[in-house]
Amino acid sequence: MTSPNPEGGTLEPVVATPAPVAVPPESVTGPISLSRRLRQPRTIVSILVPVLVIVTFVYLNRQQLGTVPGLVLGANPVLILAAFGIYYLGFPLRGWRWARLLRGTGTVVSTRDATEIVFLSWLVNCVVPAKLGDVYRAYLLKINSTASLTRTLGTVFIERILDLLVIAILGLGAGYWSFRTGLPPSIQVVAIVGVVVVVVLAALLLTMRNFGRSILARLPLPKRLEARILDFYDRFEEGVFGAVGSRALPLLVVVTVLIWGTESLRLFLVVRALAFPGVDLGLSGAVFVALIGSLLTAVPLSPAGLGIVEAGVVGVLTAGYGVPLPEATAIALLDRVISVFSIIVFGTIVYLLSSKPGGASAAATRPATVA
Repeated sequence: MTSPNPEGGTLEPVVATPAPVAVPPESVTGPISLSRRLRQPRTIVSILVPVLVIVTFVYLNRQQLGTVPGLVLGANPVLILAAFGIYYLGFPLRGWRWARLLRGTGTVVSTRDATEIVFLSWLVNCVVPAKLGDVYRAYLLKINSTASLTRTLGTVFIERILDLLVIAILGLGAGYWSFRTGLPPSIQVVAIVGVVVVVVLAALLLTMRNFGRSILARLPLPKRLEARILDFYDRFEEGVFGAVGSRALPLLVVVTVLIWGTESLRLFLVVRALAFPGVDLGLSGAVFVALIGSLLTAVPLSPAGLGIVEAGVVGVLTAGYGVPLPEATAIALLDRVISVFSIIVFGTIVYLLSSKPGGASAAATRPATVA
């Protein structure tokens, strides 16, 4: 027997009497226009401010940084292509992981479709602040399938938790190995932040799993909204904890490690391609710096952490590894060309060619059979 899906507007199997439907904010359920978001004042400000900061930094250090273009142009093209290839290998892995998480919530999605949606969400994260791409990913799946929007947001949330935990743990391990003779004071601060991230995320999941609903139930919420908010939370929690089972967790962790391994190898190949005399981070150093940059992209103040990531990477390279400022800037710039600028170029092409932003591929996914 089937009935209308209150979130997707299509048919899905009914296995129990549905609870009252939680309605997410209008910005989530309504059509999301990328061009309209780009024209919003806060989006324009979030792009202009870091660009002005970068331009000011370059102007103040123009004598030192005058050699940067020549340093970048002297990179080994074969190793740069290898860095591109390794980096883009991570997207099918991300697509497979998300499809596996969705399967745990009762939605079957092909790896190809999941990869395409993930790639489009990365395009949004590269041009719009506040990590809107994560919401856009859930929205794209909703308009192309019968999947629950709220549960899908839960899968994106637990995926981000997996990413942050792996980044923090791998980064701590790589940092201690890279600086095994003694951590510089600036790197000690980074290590402390990594430990705090792991502890906070673990506490968040524990609290959510055991006390989340009871905490919400005790809040002084308006009666007309309480049932809807609690139901929204229930669906979200189903997406978070239903997506990760005890059997699937080890494989998901391994795939997550491989995903962030592609990020680290990208930076390792960039450093090798530039081949600066006396600059050799080694694999552990490349892992540490790449993961620091990835962690900084989580700061939702600018698209893809524009300005923040560059400052962090250059700072770690100069303060932690003694890389001269021009060389450190060239490394950060070339790495960001691969990880951000190429996403904007190729992602725009995919966006224009894809049917998913218009919701024309509803047959691409189907709800899994529920016993």
